[in-house]
Amino acid sequence: MDPNSDPVRMQIKGLMLDPASKTPIVVLHDTDENTFLPIWIGVFEANAIALRIEGVEPPRPMTHDLLHSSLEMLGARVEKVTISELRENTFYAVISVAGRHETHSIDSRPSDAIALALRANAPIFAMRSVLDSAQAANFTSRVHDEERLKQWLEEAQPEDFGEYEM
Repeated sequence: MDPNSDPVRMQIKGLMLDPASKTPIVVLHDTDENTFLPIWIGVFEANAIALRIEGVEPPRPMTHDLLHSSLEMLGARVEKVTISELRENTFYAVISVAGRHETHSIDSRPSDAIALALRANAPIFAMRSVLDSAQAANFTSRVHDEERLKQWLEEAQPEDFGEYEM
C-alpha cells in the first residue's frame, strides 16, 4: 500500500489569526510526528470551531449544529472527516457519514468538516499526501516569519492560544 495514501490522525492545536492578513487559521497537529497543518479559514467557520472548542452553547443552533442534529434524526452519524486533497492551494475534505445501511462520502470545505466533526465527536484525519504537499507548498510562508511560527507552534501550550476573538 502506498504510504502517501494513508490517513494520519490529527487534532486541533488551536485557532489563531494570520498576523499579516488577519485571516483565521485552524491549526491541526499530528501528535505522533509533530507535524502541523495550518488551514486558512473563514470568519464564520472559525467562530463555529471556537465556540465548540471553548464549550460555549449558543442560544440557538448554528448551521453546523443543525446539520449534526439532522443527521442524527435521520439515523446517521459522522464517522470521520478527512482532509483529502490539496489542489491549487485549496484544501478539500470529505465527511464520512454512516447511514442505516451504507456509508456516504460528502465533499466539504475543511473548515465545515472540522466544525461538524467537533459536534459529532468524530476523528479528524489528513491524508499523508496532503501533509507532504502542504509542506512542499510551504504554506507557513504566508505568515511573516516562517521559522518563528513553526517554533511557536511546536512549543505552544493550549493556554497560548487563548480566547479566540473575532
